[in-house]
Amino acid sequence: QVQLVESGGGLVQAGGSLRLSCAASGRTFSYYCMGWFRQAPGKEREFVAGINWSGHSTDYADSVKGRFTISRDNAKNTVYLQMSSLKPEDTGVYYCAADASSGRRYYVSQSSDEYDYWGQGTQVTVSS
Repeated sequence: QVQLVESGGGLVQAGGSLRLSCAASGRTFSYYCMGWFRQAPGKEREFVAGINWSGHSTDYADSVKGRFTISRDNAKNTVYLQMSSLKPEDTGVYYCAADASSGRRYYVSQSSDEYDYWGQGTQVTVSS
């Protein structure tokens, strides 16, 4: 069983920055592909960013490329999402997810169906 706990959300003005953190339990965190997803009110959950087990492969939604950076620290069992130049349309609940079957795979999946464990989410609100 893997538990994921997000933190770092909050209210920020457009153009501002936030850093989200996701702390994971479990000794095999370093072999999981990790992803960040978000869900805005009335919309479906969408992929934001993902990182493979080693950190050498990352992927981003087109809407956040150049503004968000995903990273991980396997020694701390933590994955981060640095968000800059935030826009009101970035508002939503941000979820951390773990693909426990990814192993030492290079590519990062954008499909929520491939992620086995989810955090409870953290709210990000960007005001205009």
